[in-house]
Formats: sequence, C-alpha cells, structure tokens
Amino acid sequence: MNRRKRALALLVSLALAVAAFSGCSDGPGENRVFPSNRGEERECELTFFGFKYEALNVTAIEDALHGYMDQHPETNISYDGIKSPEYFEVLSKRLATGNGDDIFMVDHERALELGAQGKLADLSDLSTLDRFSGLAKSQMYAGDTLYYIPTSISAFGLYCNLDLLKEHGQMVPENLAEFEAVCDYFVGQGITPIVANNDISLKTVAIAKAMLPVYQSEDPVAAIGRFNSGEANLAEALRPGFSFVEEMLSRGWVDREEARDTAKTKDDLVLFAGGERPFMLTGAWATPRLRECSPDFSFEVRPYPIAEDGSVLVVNVDTRVSVNADSPHLEEAKRFVEYLTQPDALWEFVDSQSSFSPLDENRLAEDKAIQSIGPYLTNGRCVLGADDNLQLPIWDVTRQCIAGMLEGDSAESAVSRMEELISQ
Repeated sequence: MNRRKRALALLVSLALAVAAFSGCSDGPGENRVFPSNRGEERECELTFFGFKYEALNVTAIEDALHGYMDQHPETNISYDGIKSPEYFEVLSKRLATGNGDDIFMVDHERALELGAQGKLADLSDLSTLDRFSGLAKSQMYAGDTLYYIPTSISAFGLYCNLDLLKEHGQMVPENLAEFEAVCDYFVGQGITPIVANNDISLKTVAIAKAMLPVYQSEDPVAAIGRFNSGEANLAEALRPGFSFVEEMLSRGWVDREEARDTAKTKDDLVLFAGGERPFMLTGAWATPRLRECSPDFSFEVRPYPIAEDGSVLVVNVDTRVSVNADSPHLEEAKRFVEYLTQPDALWEFVDSQSSFSPLDENRLAEDKAIQSIGPYLTNGRCVLGADDNLQLPIWDVTRQCIAGMLEGDSAESAVSRMEELISQ
C-alpha cells in the first residue's frame, strides 16, 4: 500500500474513532495517537503534540504532515492529540521529565511561562513571518522573543436560531436596543432567550462591552500599557462589562443556575440544538459540533450586538504552535512550522476549525454560518479576549469573576474580586 492509500485509510479510521468523542456525545476527549508512516525508517523522527483531537482538525493536520513529508522524504512526523485542559497537564509533565515533543501547541499563559523558562525556541528567523496579518503580528511581536506562531484566529459569537426568530416575528439583533427588545420579548413569552456556558460565554461579553473603547482609542497599545504600569485600573475598566452581565442575569436573559452547570461546547450545544432557545453564546469554532447534534433549524453566528451603535466581535489569535528549545531536531521542527504556515497548508487547518486565517489574505470562510463575522476582523469593532500586550491575566480572572456572578455576586463584587485576583 503506498503512502497516499495508507494516509486515506488512516484518516477514515480517525474519523470513525474520534466521532465518538466530539459533538454532542458524552464521551471525554481521550488521548489519541495518530501515526503518520509507521514502519518506514527515516533519518529524522519528529513528534507533534496538540489539543486538537476532533476528526476534521486531525484530518487537516495529517494532510499537512504528509504534504511536508512528500517534500522532505528524510523526515517522519507523528501527531498526538488530547482535549484541553488535560492537554496542558500532560504537556507540563512531558517537558518536566525531559520527554517533551519537538513541536507542541500552547496558549497565552503557557507561552509566557514556558518562554520565561527557556523551553521555547525563538522562531523569529522563519521565512513566512511577513505573510501574517497586522492583527496576528500585534500579538506575535508583543514580547522580546517570538515564541509561537499562530495558526488560526478564533472568534466568539451569538448563535441565532433563525427559524425560531422568524416564528416569533423577531429579527436578528444588530445593536443593543434591538438585542434588549428581542431578549425581553422572549422572557415575556416564558422563554429564557440565551444559552450560556460556565466558561467563555459571559466572560467574552463582559470583555467586549468594556474593552471596545480601548481598542477604538487612538493608540490601543499605549492604552493597554497603562494597565500594565498600574496607571489605569483594569478591574475598573471591566466594570461596564460586569454591569451588563448583571443586567442580563437580572432581566432573565440567562438562567444563572443553568449557566453555572453548563459545560462549554457540550451541554450548551445540546440545549441550543433542542430548538427552543433563540440564542447561544460560544465560540464560532463550535459550529461543526453543533451540526453533529442534528439541530432541526437554520442558524447563523453573529458578533455580539451589545453596543448602542452596532455589534462587537471578540477574537483570540489562537492555536499557537511552538518548538521545543531542547528538541534534538530543532532545525527540522522549525522547518515544519514554516511549512505549516504557508497559505494553502494553513488554510485547510483554519477552515477545519471554522476559524479565520492569521495570514494577510482575504479568503472567505467556507462555513456560511460564520461568514458574517469576517468583516469585523478589520472594521474597527474587534476586541482581543487575551491580548499578548496585556501583562495581566484578563482571560482567566474575568472567568473567575463571572463564575462568582453566577453564584450571586454583584457587578461591584466582581470588580472587587478582580482587583484582588490581579494583586495576587
């Protein structure tokens, strides 16, 4: 059997094996090892470790591996994927015991932590760097050393059940007044309008509401720098966001107890797929998993309609790939990352995640449900959820503050809690 046939057979088996662990199933994201060309001896053996384990994502990764090996027959690469947050525990143990992979995925927190420990190679000499967009470069070059390469831009949005809205004579909201009107309408009908999870839903709304003025200021980087120096108070800056979340809860747009117990891209998808709720707040990248739940209605994902003059999009420069500084195949590993960030190789991976490209290109997402989000990446109404220029852990502490609000904390208490967490 030649390499292409082996690859095809492998990908089919992957799709079947992983399907049980994605979408609306109750199974956890278990460790899956995906060999590339076992049995073929190569001069260089590379391992790639990541938190992407869904069938579509892995298929795209495998295509990239085989594409690279076609050009570099001396190299063999295998990919190992585990669902986060377990992934980061395993990554930490592997690196601590000297068994780290040659290439692995990181998030903002781990990029800072592992970079400071000298565990990440400097990637500033890769030839593909000029191809990245201004948005991606604003994050990649936030520090003194380039420790990771982003392979996607993930977005967070408002999922809209188009059929239910039409049935009730309601329109997809485009601004705050329209959002308030449609949510209050459904509350009046005895329907809690928004499905929210206990992780990214209300956190990203709070960040969007509070931080849009920062990103629309004359010099956003300078404004963020004032948070780092203490000249400006980040917790106070988030007050409008926490106040808006408090209003959403008090007006019955979100069920506090339900959200507290709703897991991200699992329980929330099941609730929304039932077809009785007009909205859901979660990542746009969850659209393939929502479809696996077989919803009997049409849906779209829109930016958050929470500003008086329109909507706001929250994004993260995401799926960050780093190279182990202690890899015995350092140059070969960097060469693969360079290949992965070429337009065609990267686009398949980006599109498999229903995300957007970090490269300076204008390809339209194939997933029609998320196409309305695209223009917000460049129209001045985009907010970064976890900005590399911000040296304070806004992503994590905001989540903890929202968790407190789901337990009954007020917006004032959330601000106080955030100040305490930041001081620690």
